[in-house]
Amino acid sequence: MVRFKNRWLLVELIPAPQTPSSAAPARLDGQKIWASLKQSIITNFGDVGWGSVGLSMSVKYYSPTTNICIIRVARDHHKIAWGALTLLTAIEGTRYIPNVVHLSGTVKHTQLAAVAHNRAVIARIRAQAKTPSGYQDSYEEYLKTSAMEIEALQD
Repeated sequence: MVRFKNRWLLVELIPAPQTPSSAAPARLDGQKIWASLKQSIITNFGDVGWGSVGLSMSVKYYSPTTNICIIRVARDHHKIAWGALTLLTAIEGTRYIPNVVHLSGTVKHTQLAAVAHNRAVIARIRAQAKTPSGYQDSYEEYLKTSAMEIEALQD
């Protein structure tokens, strides 16, 4: 029996600066990210590109607080998904800059990288707000719940 091998992409979706006349950004979720990524693959790599990654690609996790996303794709064609992510400019009409933070062959290493990335982003938010390090805020609860959600992901 042959094992199905995956690659796990940890992606940060950085919102691009909006023009004053543009509407408020739409609330993202995994389905909207998947649909936009599908459209990017079809546009840039055609039906053959979509056929090679379509069955294996899925968005496993998305956090609106830190804008990170975990995407699973088959190992053989993960470069097509990564290329489509790089060429992705907008999701639901809102401009985003995708940044692939981590690529891994196992879900465990992706989970560890996601938790570490969440902590780094929250530390940056706290530094910008100039809060003392011992200050208890709502981000502590977020870090606990997001770590539990990420660790609950299965292959």
